Amino acid sequence: MKAHELRELSVAELDTRLKDELEAIKQIRFNKSVAGPGDNPAKLRTHRRQLARIKTVFAEKSGDELVNESTD
Repeated sequence: MKAHELRELSVAELDTRLKDELEAIKQIRFNKSVAGPGDNPAKLRTHRRQLARIKTVFAEKSGDELVNESTD
C-alpha cells in the first residue's frame, strides 16, 4: 500500500495495520530463526518498509493535531 493510500485511512485503521505489520515481521523473524532463510528473504524488507510508512503517516496525523492545537 502506498503512502497516499495510507493517508486516507483513519487513525484506528492505521493502528490495526501497524499491529498486523509488527506481527508479520515477528513471524518472519521466528521462521527464519527456526527453519533458516525462507524462499523470499526480501519479504522482511518489504514489511519493514511498510511499517515505516505506516508510522510516518501516523506521526503526520498526530503532528497535524498538535500543530492545529498550538496555533489556536
